[in-house]
Amino acid sequence: MYHRPVSVIVGRSRVATTYGIVAASQPLAAGAGAQILERGGSAVDAAIAANAVLGVVEPQSNGIGGDLFAIVYEARSGALHGLNASGWTPRGLTAALLTSRGASAMPSSGIHTVTVPGAVAGWEALRSRLGRLPLADLLAPAIRYAAEGFPVSDVIAVHWAALADKLAAEPDARRTYLPGGRPPGPGDIFRNADLAASLSAIARDGAAAFYDGSIGDAMLAASRARGGTLTKEDLREFEPEWVAPISTSYRGWTVYELPPNTQGLAALLMLDLMEQFPIGEYGFHSARTLHVMIEAKKLAYADMLRHVGDARFGAAPIAALLNKSAAKARARRIDAGRAAADVQPSSLAGLTTSVGADTIYLCAIDRDGNIASLIQSIYEGFGTGIVPPGAGFALHNRGALFTLDEGHPNVVAPRKRPLHTIIPGFMQRDEVRIGFGIMGGFNQAQAHAQFVSNVVDFGMDIQQALEAGRFTKPTFTGTDVFVEALVPESARQELVRLGHDVVTVPPRTGTFGHGQAVMSDGRGVHFGASEPRHDGAAIPEALPTVQFTHGQRAPRP
Repeated sequence: MYHRPVSVIVGRSRVATTYGIVAASQPLAAGAGAQILERGGSAVDAAIAANAVLGVVEPQSNGIGGDLFAIVYEARSGALHGLNASGWTPRGLTAALLTSRGASAMPSSGIHTVTVPGAVAGWEALRSRLGRLPLADLLAPAIRYAAEGFPVSDVIAVHWAALADKLAAEPDARRTYLPGGRPPGPGDIFRNADLAASLSAIARDGAAAFYDGSIGDAMLAASRARGGTLTKEDLREFEPEWVAPISTSYRGWTVYELPPNTQGLAALLMLDLMEQFPIGEYGFHSARTLHVMIEAKKLAYADMLRHVGDARFGAAPIAALLNKSAAKARARRIDAGRAAADVQPSSLAGLTTSVGADTIYLCAIDRDGNIASLIQSIYEGFGTGIVPPGAGFALHNRGALFTLDEGHPNVVAPRKRPLHTIIPGFMQRDEVRIGFGIMGGFNQAQAHAQFVSNVVDFGMDIQQALEAGRFTKPTFTGTDVFVEALVPESARQELVRLGHDVVTVPPRTGTFGHGQAVMSDGRGVHFGASEPRHDGAAIPEALPTVQFTHGQRAPRP
């Protein structure tokens, strides 16, 4: 089905098996998920186990102090389930409160950016509906790594070290994450006894231990000490939400994202715009292809930023935005000969007329073909840097993505969920199913669109599609764009001629995020991929142990 374009240099091959695979940004986490598959667990069980381990081994990027989103494909029924486990603000947090304390814009960190962490409630919801094994079994590997220690991996050690000053500024963060007064280096053994205790309590008592037990009490103490508004009721009354994924078609494939409050809409809008151009004829990594994608990104993000907020406070006009006729008309705004410095949101009938990254993405497929596409984050590195006393994890600063602009869909308000950058992806055509994701703040939707195009327009397999050179535009106006050096110099020079302010970034850095993917080909063969921009791996489920009769010699391989 897929071929390998000559122009794509691939550092790794896909993993292939007729059993299950877990792909994650750290091999210990992927391995833990694979062990769960070997015990008969589902893709969801494996994803939870891998996520729990990632919270131990990659704590700057995720953990139980953050939020979670997932798309789960159920092979037997063909159903696609979406879970929004992002938390809400405390009931006492308002824009008026923040402005009365001198804020002219939403704070970028601090206690008022802490929303109720949704990950643990998300685990419980996923396991209850789509899991097979007890939560205690799923958390056992993470508990053991936290208690006994693990060697810190290379890329994670670099990120950890860059955040040392942030950790040193908070006493509980310093005690937890700077053993001996410094960040652990590559290969250093790191232990987190407090996190082992927190995870053990959750394994024993479920989500109630987190939201209505001693862990919740520690979060409340941290909030009170800093003048926060979090209450016991804010924690106890939170519940994740099952949602229907939104989708668009792209040249015969159906691509799914989660609805607002995520930025997933932007990936679909980008694809609708890109579909208006014969990108496959333009050629992979040609300047014409990249120009269309970059300009489509600007238009898609303008609409996303204007309309996305918590749907419980007002629904975004998804149907109007994901309209093929509207995409055709909006695509005419893309000037083939010049980069746009400024774009405006779509003008939609009946609507009145800016917001204001560290994350993990993992995916799993089990032997039955069920797929879990899961993303989890504490937003910026180590979130707020606030560690509840004795808890062993940092609280996220996801509320930083609210705005104080009155009348905006994403204005901060009590019990409201902010705009979220983190998005799991899924795509299908005929019998093929692919769970995929690429982390990295507002890089994510544009990276999703590039991944889909690599598969659909250029016939790449999932490993190639992840490894291929990418662009990212981290801002929402102007002509600036980062382009990976894997893109040919001739294409980068032509982009400059078209008016793009190109910054070339060396290969394999974190600038463009990093991701994983799993795939079922519909014939019983499963594939996994993890890109080399991080420490990650795709690890297959091992065969059940073969039993031999006494005295029988194992066959030669």
